Amino acid sequence: MTQHDICEVASVDKQKVDHIKDKLQRQSTDGVAKIFKALADNTRVRIAYALSIEEELCVCDVATIVGSSVATASHHLRTLRSLGIAKFRKEGKLVYYSLDDDHVKQLIEIAFEHHEEVAGRG
Repeated sequence: MTQHDICEVASVDKQKVDHIKDKLQRQSTDGVAKIFKALADNTRVRIAYALSIEEELCVCDVATIVGSSVATASHHLRTLRSLGIAKFRKEGKLVYYSLDDDHVKQLIEIAFEHHEEVAGRG
């Protein structure tokens, strides 16, 4: 059986490879990987999506939206916060979360748009 998704001969474009390797050496990919790792969990994606629709939600609202306990929602929100996806503010006894900035909102929106495109091809 022949695989059609790999090169059948070894051929490296040294100029392209060197250019990209140079750019990668000057960039830190760890932070970007952490963002995607945070969003690799279905519950956290659902939370991030909810926060992309509604600018700010209290922990109790998030728990109700995703169908979890407040403790579970809080855990996921803390994870999103620690990885730079979300931020929070406290008002009295309530804690409100929002996405950290517009870049995160755009990332969520683009991911959902892409998924719809791919699913529509299928």
